[in-house]
Amino acid sequence: MVNIGIHGASGKMGKELIECLNESEFARLSVAYSLDEIKHNLPKDAIVTNRLDELFANSDVVIDFTIKQGALNLINHARTDPKPLVIGTTGLGDEGASLIELASSTMPILYSTNMSLGVAVLNRLVALASNALRDFDIEITEMHHRHKKDAPSGTALTLAEHAAVARNLDLKEVMITGREGLIGTRSKDEIAVMALRGGDIVGRHTAGFYNDGEFIELNHTATSRATFAKGAIKSALWLVNQPNGKYSIYDCLGLN
Repeated sequence: MVNIGIHGASGKMGKELIECLNESEFARLSVAYSLDEIKHNLPKDAIVTNRLDELFANSDVVIDFTIKQGALNLINHARTDPKPLVIGTTGLGDEGASLIELASSTMPILYSTNMSLGVAVLNRLVALASNALRDFDIEITEMHHRHKKDAPSGTALTLAEHAAVARNLDLKEVMITGREGLIGTRSKDEIAVMALRGGDIVGRHTAGFYNDGEFIELNHTATSRATFAKGAIKSALWLVNQPNGKYSIYDCLGLN
């Protein structure tokens, strides 16, 4: 039985992780970490703490779903107190990527902008389509609930990165995230990433490839946050037996 600590246990994803761990045959919630009150039902033997040293001391692996600064604080702590980490927080930017790279020399870290197993496959399909359909225009849209704070979503940016790399393009040079006014015709290499927000939409991503006379749209829709929780737990169970290094959900699924 693998002891899993949750960093950010009071949030919506924390609740999903707790519920999924209660049903797991291979893992248990050992520590619930939060700076806020945890209102979810917890196992009687789970430790509740706001101290990172206590979180690490009582976990075999830690799963993080928080905000950017929370995730960065966790990784920084792990540099002096190594522990396998599954990072599901999005919007970490270049600072987060550099920190993960640095910390991965002393512990295994799995980072993914989306813990859905279906999205992992979608990324591979987008790369395949982008490479094969080089004359097609690429438009990516994402839809999330009204409370999501970052845009575009980390998942949409990852889809765009896969599309760009497949065409040997630098995403920073070709990506646009909005259109307004008299903007002129669409450039050949342009990759658009558009964000929509509303209601309680868990997550929907569409990667479209458009040409004269035909188009293809690849869609993924998450109908429950449990999708991400189950993917994170599967990743944690795999990661706990890996050597130091930086990993992605593709490694966990054998898609690399």
